[in-house]
Amino acid sequence: MHFADFFAGSFGGACGVAVGYPLDTVKVRIQTQKQFAGIWHCIVTTIKKEGVHGFFKGMALPITTISLTSSVVFGSYRNCLQCLAQMRGNGAPKTKLDVFLSGLAAGVAQVSVMSPGDLVKVRLQCQTESKRSGLHPKYSGPVHCVLSVVRDEGVSGLYRGAVPLALRDGPAFATYFLTYSSLCSLLTPAGQREPEWTAVLLSGGLAGTAGWSVGTPMDVIKARLQMDGAGGARRYRGLLHCASETLRSEGPGIFSRSLGINCLRAFPVNMVVFAVYEVSVRGLSSASLDRL
Repeated sequence: MHFADFFAGSFGGACGVAVGYPLDTVKVRIQTQKQFAGIWHCIVTTIKKEGVHGFFKGMALPITTISLTSSVVFGSYRNCLQCLAQMRGNGAPKTKLDVFLSGLAAGVAQVSVMSPGDLVKVRLQCQTESKRSGLHPKYSGPVHCVLSVVRDEGVSGLYRGAVPLALRDGPAFATYFLTYSSLCSLLTPAGQREPEWTAVLLSGGLAGTAGWSVGTPMDVIKARLQMDGAGGARRYRGLLHCASETLRSEGPGIFSRSLGINCLRAFPVNMVVFAVYEVSVRGLSSASLDRL
């Protein structure tokens, strides 16, 4: 088993959260709240009402849990690749189908550990109340949010939106890893074992953009289901009802409303994620060889 990938993925994911969280907050708000006319309006309004702190609401939990979820993603991906290669035998090189299927499995695998933290993150991000305006938010922090959701909605409430999360991350991570692997192969000269850092950065950034291009429509549905019932009665009966109601009331454009900011955020975030991941994997591999 490739244990180095679990650690490297954990570290890379945490660094990626720190880079992209402010734009992630903007993305969640324009997906779930009609008060914002667009990205720039959301940014200006947040600064005016909440200050810079408003962009970092709910970050404490993701920065701690993303280490676990990214560890699962990268570790599952690499070990799925290994299993598929062993099934074919004879030292056969990985194929694009292997990469796609391993990415798909990795995306679905992380949902069990990611879903509660993601729900808490979304609910805290969507709290536009602040002490500056004299209003008190419903949740005082991540722990209070978790306890409140369990009290009001049961433990299952922490997994609200888990199905669309799996439907988002399965195809998105399949596209993500396939794009990264293909671009790294294309940009690496023949005979060279590892890609140059410029190739890693470019491939990582474009991989993130490609993954979010696939995952954004389901991301909108996920966020709405996670917020449903937080401020009163539930509006949606489930995933299909949420999708149909959203389409009926706001038109098909709503499913791509946050695509621009997702791609804008994804490029630098995943440049960092893959750069840190590659540095960590190579460093751990060198350390292991030195001990031998």
